[in-house]
Amino acid sequence: MSATPETRPAGVDVLTFGETMLAVQVPEPLTIGAGARTTIAGAESNVAIGLARLGHRAAWAGAVGDDEPGRLVLRTLRGEGVDTSHAGVRPEAPTGGLLRERRVADLVRVHYWRSHSAASLLTPEDLAPALAAGARVLHLTGITCALGAGPLEAVRRAAVHAHTHGWTVALDVNHRRRLWGDGDAGRALVPLLEHVTLLIASDDELPVLAGAFPGRPQGEEATVRALLAAGVREVVVKRGGEGAVLHGGDGSRHTLPALQVPVRDTVGAGDAFCAGYLSGLLDGLSPAGRLERANTLGAFAVASDGDWEGLPRRDELALLAAAPGSTIR
Repeated sequence: MSATPETRPAGVDVLTFGETMLAVQVPEPLTIGAGARTTIAGAESNVAIGLARLGHRAAWAGAVGDDEPGRLVLRTLRGEGVDTSHAGVRPEAPTGGLLRERRVADLVRVHYWRSHSAASLLTPEDLAPALAAGARVLHLTGITCALGAGPLEAVRRAAVHAHTHGWTVALDVNHRRRLWGDGDAGRALVPLLEHVTLLIASDDELPVLAGAFPGRPQGEEATVRALLAAGVREVVVKRGGEGAVLHGGDGSRHTLPALQVPVRDTVGAGDAFCAGYLSGLLDGLSPAGRLERANTLGAFAVASDGDWEGLPRRDELALLAAAPGSTIR
């Protein structure tokens, strides 16, 4: 059975939460003292912005500090049309930060300052108002689970609430080894699967999940079977420049190659892919149509600078079909 969002009226189309940080971007190695650009970045808010630009109602319920970076985060999200009415401000902790340096060509290094940040203090109680307001889809990531015991418990309870109330629950594994090891990640994420409708993972993240299953299934096909047996209805495997494949609980399989575009910045491409797939789900597209929209948003992300800045509006989805070097007048 395909993952299908509930159709009853709800507060928003997609609710997500997690950590969004002040992002400092430098176009050259930091050691030479390159000039910097400031913006915001966070996996969950990247998805929310991508959805909002396509006309969906997206809400972000993360936490920031009572500081200028936190105000920048909230102001930027509101400016992009994301609902932040249930976002929290924690005066006792700072907003997290990151620095992205372009080391050479399209190779980017990211440095984080997120220990003891406001988002690491997130609790299930903080999310209660957002969950009570309702949504069609709950979007979760492994990153939030890795921020600490409070955020992990918030994810667990949110997944239970959403599943119980008939929402679609989407989980992007989004594994970050700077935050936790493969074993810890697998042990935390696999128990969530009974509540997950849609799981999205890159091909190199599947072993993280496989390691937490009894018998440790080997290879993509065996891991996907284990995920579906655990209750997930759809598994989408991202393969970077090779495209993506969708495995359905009914045994169906759909593969779509990636769009070929000039690569400028790969950071944020996975979040863009998730936003595109969820958009297709909300619009009732076929499995192939969902993959096509996901690949399209991923292509916009890698062909643009920044995590989310180049993501398209709905009337721009066909832009990549134009011939290279075209001028649209």
